[in-house]
Amino acid sequence: MARIADNPTYELQVIYTQIDRDAQNNPHFTPHTYHLNPGRYFNPASLVKLPVVALSLEKLNDLHQDGVSRRTIMATGTAFRCQTPVPFAAPADSDQTATVGNYIKRMLLVSDNLAYNRLYEFLGQRPLNERLAQLGYPNARITRRFAPCDTAANRHTNPISFHNSVGDTLYKQPALVNLIPYNSPLGPVFKGHAYQVGKRLIHQPYDFTTANYLPLADISTFLRNLLFPESAPTSQRPHLTATDYHFLRRYLHATPHESGFRAYAAPRYFDAYKKYLYYGRGPLITAEQGLRIYNIVGMSHGFLSDVACFADSSYHSEFLLSAVLYVNSDGVINDGAYDYETIGLPFLAHFGQIVRQFEAVRPRRYRPNLDDFFVFETIR
Repeated sequence: MARIADNPTYELQVIYTQIDRDAQNNPHFTPHTYHLNPGRYFNPASLVKLPVVALSLEKLNDLHQDGVSRRTIMATGTAFRCQTPVPFAAPADSDQTATVGNYIKRMLLVSDNLAYNRLYEFLGQRPLNERLAQLGYPNARITRRFAPCDTAANRHTNPISFHNSVGDTLYKQPALVNLIPYNSPLGPVFKGHAYQVGKRLIHQPYDFTTANYLPLADISTFLRNLLFPESAPTSQRPHLTATDYHFLRRYLHATPHESGFRAYAAPRYFDAYKKYLYYGRGPLITAEQGLRIYNIVGMSHGFLSDVACFADSSYHSEFLLSAVLYVNSDGVINDGAYDYETIGLPFLAHFGQIVRQFEAVRPRRYRPNLDDFFVFETIR
């Protein structure tokens, strides 16, 4: 642990937040940080999916269109280069139907990139980032699909339409374009000493200046506000319903096969598929029944991250834990030779286990009522 935590090569950043309940069971948060530095760039990878899923639900609510919900069939057209279509298809399998709800399930359960692209396009680049700024995250930048699109192509998003089961159009959204490019608020950002394009090695640092950027404090706060909305200022809450929060809570903690989402049966999608902080990513690990982890993870370009909330009925404890580290010993970006399995994942698993052990014996004046975390959700 210490050789990684104290070694600047790994660029470790940590936020550990203690949660203490008062006599009315209201949570109070005490954050502790280690090497937290919003001026140090890390690639957030799939961490950006959490704001996208929440703001997609908010946008559906704000449309106020009869018949349009997270279960409504969504079709995606094309209007610019690097765009791919998802034409209307009558529902044959509810788990496979193109809907906002199913895209969210895929993103939260197995971090599906194509589903992310569809909702990034639904939101539009500028509206997405402007809404993040309104919610208190002015430095966040979500500017890219997870696809080999150039910066200009990512500023253009597809036409979208919603349909009933027989194909009648309920709502149409035209193609959108952000006319003012976003760059990193950090200025020019370069990492590594080389990067790979196909089989060709480019001997210069990789440019992240126009890449997605999401400080660890921002995404940690975003998760906390989704799980404890009553504790957040009204100005920092998306326009979500109680059902929306219930839906997100279910799929933030569910393992792929226990979710009931038929596309993600075991063994390909195992319990520890995206629960890095505590389980690592071992395919033979069985999730503990008394421990629920509500989280979002990132793994890309040598950066490994997990932003999580732990609810532990075995020890009547709860806490928030976020961590990111850089495990790219050869300094080459995009060569696929990262140290996830040998260094990053074992570190995160061990770290989460140590914090859980500490929280199990940490004195609390009031025992938390964790019913909101452990009443099994039936929502689909």
